[in-house]
Formats: sequence, C-alpha cells, structure tokens
Amino acid sequence: MIRIQQLKLPVTHTREQLIKKIAKTLRIRQEAVISYTVCKQSIDARKKSEVAFVYTVDVSVRNEADILRRAKGSHILQAKNVQYQFPEGGENILKHPPVIIGSGPAGLFCAYLLAEHGFCPLILERGKPVKERTREVEKFWQQNILNPHTNVQFGEGGAGTFSDGKLNTLVKDVKGRNKKVLDIFIRHGAPESISYQAKPHIGTDILRTVIQNMRKQIESWGGSYLFDTCVTDLEISHGSLQKVVCQNQVTGEIHNIETELAVLAVGHSARDTFTMLENRGFQMEAKSFAVGLRVEHPQAMISEVQYGKEAAEILAAAPYKVTANLENGRGVYSFCMCPGGYVVNASSEEGQIATNGMSYSARDGKNANSAIIVTVTPDDFGGDGPLAGIQFQRRLEKKAYELGKGKIPQQLFGDFERKKLSDSYGSFASEVKGLHEFGALHELFPEEVRESFCLGMHKFAHYIPEFDREDAILSGVESRTSSPVRITRNEEFESNRKGVYPCGEGAGYAGGIMSAAMDGMKIAETIAQKYKGGDSLWQR
Repeated sequence: MIRIQQLKLPVTHTREQLIKKIAKTLRIRQEAVISYTVCKQSIDARKKSEVAFVYTVDVSVRNEADILRRAKGSHILQAKNVQYQFPEGGENILKHPPVIIGSGPAGLFCAYLLAEHGFCPLILERGKPVKERTREVEKFWQQNILNPHTNVQFGEGGAGTFSDGKLNTLVKDVKGRNKKVLDIFIRHGAPESISYQAKPHIGTDILRTVIQNMRKQIESWGGSYLFDTCVTDLEISHGSLQKVVCQNQVTGEIHNIETELAVLAVGHSARDTFTMLENRGFQMEAKSFAVGLRVEHPQAMISEVQYGKEAAEILAAAPYKVTANLENGRGVYSFCMCPGGYVVNASSEEGQIATNGMSYSARDGKNANSAIIVTVTPDDFGGDGPLAGIQFQRRLEKKAYELGKGKIPQQLFGDFERKKLSDSYGSFASEVKGLHEFGALHELFPEEVRESFCLGMHKFAHYIPEFDREDAILSGVESRTSSPVRITRNEEFESNRKGVYPCGEGAGYAGGIMSAAMDGMKIAETIAQKYKGGDSLWQR
C-alpha cells in the first residue's frame, strides 16, 4: 500500500474528486487505483475562504514499487501499519476468575480482552445496566431525585457514558492500542468514521448501545457481571489480596468473592472506595487537577468563528480548544468541549452539585459548551493526606448546591465578573439537562481561582472573538475533571498490595475515554503475560 499524506480537497468535494486527486498525486490513471482507505480526515480552516478537508489515504495500486520510485515529495511513502498484538504465554494458574471493579472504559476494555482470551472475568459495577441507568439519570434530571448508586458518575459505562463520547487522545501509541479500541467500538455499533476522523466522537446515544453490545460479547466469552454491587472491602493477608467484599445496593446482600487478582478501575468519583483503600494501607497520593465552570455560547457563533460563515453551514458543529498560562502560575484551559451539546447535572452525592457536558451523536444542540477550568494543586486543598483533594472537591460541590438551592447554579459571565446576581439570560438560553437556578457563582471559588477564570476568558477572546461576551452562561461547579488521587503502582502496574492493579482515570493514570480504555488494555496484557487463560483450574 502507498500512503499519501496532506491530500487537500474542498469540504464540498465528491468521492470521484478524491479518486482523481489520488491518481493525479501518484501520476497514474484513475483506473489504476484499485482501492483506497481513508486513514485520517481533518479540517484546515486557517483560511476561512478556503476551508478544506485534509486526508491521509492508503492506496492499493499495481506496480507499487515503480510508482513509489517515481513519486516526488515526502508526503508519498510506503504505508506501515502497526497491528495490535495481545501477548500470550503466561504459565501461572489462577485459582479464581480475575475481578474487575468498575465498568467504565478502563474496566470494560480490560474485561473485554481478558474475556476474549479465556480468563472469564467477573465485573463488579455499583450502578445499574445502561438501560436502567439511563432511566434513573433522566428521572434525576427531571425531578432532582438523586440515586447515589446509579447516576451520571456510576453505572455501566462509567462517567463517559453521559458525555460527548470524544475518542481523541494525546497518548503516544506505538503498539496499536488506539486503533484496537476504535475497531472494537466499530465492531459493536459505532460508526466507521471514528477510524479516520482527526477528532472522533460517538455521542452519548450511540455509546450506550455500544456498551451494551460489548457486555453481551464479554458474557458470550464466559465473563459475568454483578450490577448494583459496590465493593466495600479488600481482604489482604501477608500483603496479598485474598477476597473482594461487596454489597448489593438493592438487597443489602454481602458477597465474599475469593480471588487473587483484582483490577481497580473505579473511576474518579468513587470516594468511599478511596477511603477504604487508605484504611487498608494502599499507597496513594494527592495530585493536581483543575476546577471551574461550564461555559455556554451559541453554537452558530463558534462554528462561524472557526470555519467562516459559508463552511459553517456545511460542516458539523465546530469544536474549539483554548489554553493560557497566567502570570500567577496557574493554567486555564477548556476541557471536555461539547459542540452542539448540553450542560448536565453530574452529581453523585446528596447535598452536592457537580456539572459536566454531554452531546448526542448529531451534535445538533443550539449551544456549544465546555468546562473552562483553572489548575489547582495540593497547596490549594487546605488539608494533608492523599484524600485532601476529595475534601476540596466536596467543599466546592456543597457550596454550589447551596448557591443553586439544590439545583445547578448559573450566572452570566458579565455578572460573575462584577459579582452581581443574574436574573435572566441574555440573547440566548441555556441548553441544560437538570433543574437550574440563578446563583452567586462568584462566591464559589477562592478569589485567585475566580480571577484566573476571568483572565482566561478574556485571553481566549483573542482567539475566539466574543468568547468573553457578557451573556455567556456559566454553570457550576466543574470539579470532576480528573481524579484528585493517584493510587501508586509499580512497573508491572501492581499496587503495594499484591494482586491489586490500579487502573484508569480514577487511579490517576488516564484522562478520558481513550486513555482509560488503553490503560485497561495494558492491565489485561500484564495479566496475560503472568497467567494462563483458557484452561485455568476454575474453568474445569
């Protein structure tokens, strides 16, 4: 296969025009192009009058060697694709099935690979299956009645289930894990376009179906699930795992599950689990993260700024990414940007409010939103110990609950900056899932964090005009950007308690669906290198 990079065409181009461009670039007749595969598609919007798609394509032709010899330019080369290989060769025998704690992206992909290779994992999930979970979440958004066990944070698929479903990552991938994750998603119902889009996303609606299909596949391979089941203890003896103790959240029934291997894929909101781990002597440390507010703008404004008026009418809702380093040493940046999306109430504890953003696959909501967040360090937490960041989060979320009288507190940016309570929206209304109330968000943060947020908003207006418009809608609090805790692990991904593998975003080793999924894959690979799958004693 021949790879062509930097193949640029107008956003209105046809398939025939793409084939013609391929042939012209390779200096061959169109009939000589046997087939082609789009490897990557991105948008070049630097010139608003000439917005274009930019492709990387792999092309199958006859006389490939001759064509490569005649080719001119470094953008034409022989295609080299990394094929993901799951390791096999472990010889140790497991006496019990491995236990996966949590069914978010990290736990899901760890379980998927282990099940595929004969390990028959048991997946424990404190929340409900995704269909029942969706009903609980919709009920919460409409009636403000929180289920602390099943919500936007907890349940099948993890917190990413009710998000934009973005699948891009900055993780360097030399082993093909990224492509493997996308291929698995596609196999279970995601659109094929995610395999080549520069900024792929699934959308919460499609993601829910994909997750269900993956669960069914895991079960067909011998894996099993216990839903409504929260881990309450890990029994350790002589430094090694002996049992996982868990409780059914509906019946109260206690399960003592004997196992010598558990994967901690608990997510960043499993605060009770972190407390249990600290009590059990697991090595953990507080880590820096970021806090801020969801900010809404009209999507039409964002798309026109990013693409120009003409292209904005053709292309899907435009994303953006903004970042600034301030003189006070803090960073301010956008996080989890949702084109055509919704602000959502993502709370998981009574008497507290946390927000997030969510988009459906069509991204056809009226507003764009993202979290604009300010970096915070353990010095800001006002306490010591590995769980100080959690207490910092809780104080913010409790204050947000009070400011919104139990609902999502909102304020216009101009009023936030002037420290004045808002009483109505400006030229556009909020797109929000959950009950909301105007509140004094300017009272929420320490003053330096509030000032940093305002400085960031004004700096971002240099790149996106009117980003700091007075009627931009703020919602708070965005406090679950990443885990405030890291559970330490060694080079073999094992904690200081033998047999326990911290994994994914909650453990402090990932930051989004893709990086969490890839971390789950690493843990599955490590287990397969140590242990024998397929014909373990507990399967006989």
